[in-house]
Amino acid sequence: MSGEGGDTFIPYGRQEVTEEDIAAVTRVLRSDFLTQGPEVPAFERVVAAHCGARHAVAVNSGTSALHLACLALGLGPGDVLWTSPITFVASANCGAYCGAAVDFVDIDPRTRNISPAALEEKLRKADRQGRLPKVLVVVHFAGRGAEMREIAELARAHGVRIIEDAAHALGGAYDGRPIGCGAWSDITTLSFHPVKIITSAEGGMALTNDDALAETMRLLRAHGITRDAARLEHDDAPWYYEQHTLGMNYRMPDVLAALGRSQMGRLTTYVERRAALAKRYHALLAGLPLTLPPKDDARHASAWHLYAVEVDEEAAGKTRREVFEAMRAANIGVQVHYIPVHLQPFYRQRGFGPGMFPAAEAYYARAMSLPLFPTLSEGDQDRVVATLREALR
Repeated sequence: MSGEGGDTFIPYGRQEVTEEDIAAVTRVLRSDFLTQGPEVPAFERVVAAHCGARHAVAVNSGTSALHLACLALGLGPGDVLWTSPITFVASANCGAYCGAAVDFVDIDPRTRNISPAALEEKLRKADRQGRLPKVLVVVHFAGRGAEMREIAELARAHGVRIIEDAAHALGGAYDGRPIGCGAWSDITTLSFHPVKIITSAEGGMALTNDDALAETMRLLRAHGITRDAARLEHDDAPWYYEQHTLGMNYRMPDVLAALGRSQMGRLTTYVERRAALAKRYHALLAGLPLTLPPKDDARHASAWHLYAVEVDEEAAGKTRREVFEAMRAANIGVQVHYIPVHLQPFYRQRGFGPGMFPAAEAYYARAMSLPLFPTLSEGDQDRVVATLREALR
């Protein structure tokens, strides 16, 4: 798509599908199994091995993975789930799906992840009130790992279970270990939506080192039905199956798993390219009236799903909206990640409103994500930067 000046549209994110990917999908289309065949477990093994997790449970979306994770941890009516306000709504909705109450923990303005200091204060207050959360969903925003050592210590001291929402972070590392290893959480969830680090078109996965949690999530993703002879209660006929719980149809088809497994072969290359582009943005944008995302350091190796800047409206003499609209008018598909979840009408109806999480709201008021994906050329990146410079003048 071209703009008025003939410039090609540059989206904020874009998948790459290669001939190798197409061949992998075609192979499955010509096989006996389009779903419930060997490709899904093969994809699970590849992702689990990369992340250093004992189990991987593939599902049809990242949202489904979050829902299964909550169910496996026993979240239900009367319980509470906490998460970050700066995330996609699924990180909170997974608690609502289970009938639990949802609340939020404010972010660290520098990292845009959950603030350990805010978490500590909120946990102490909730403990005094007898209203501790059962589950904390920690979002690794933009691909940068949250401060999991500190967060895990705080949560575990209060008996809170942890889900890492790593939809942005496959291929990233925290404290020298791959995100998804499970060292600081019960379950980690991934997304394979087309704009994520790798894609299976649609799809997600839950990683865990807990055998029982993995077994529960596998049961729940397929209607709660088992054919495992060791678990059957009433018959052993070869056609027999039993429903042991109320599950969902969250299975991933083999066709999509084949695409995801093929893409995993390029995961390291993708993340390295994203990191190189992010480093280049750091240099090219220095000195502009912007707050840039934090750089990688000894503890954090981001997967760089997003490159989110904040517009200093006072220094620029321009509002974020003016800059955003100028970029879009130049056919550059900037985006805002995210509208704070607690400001959505669904959550306002549940008692949330402006002023409750000031760091998240201050970030949102200035935020804008620039194009970042592995096939972004340096020439197109230069065009993004030049247009942004002009928009800020």
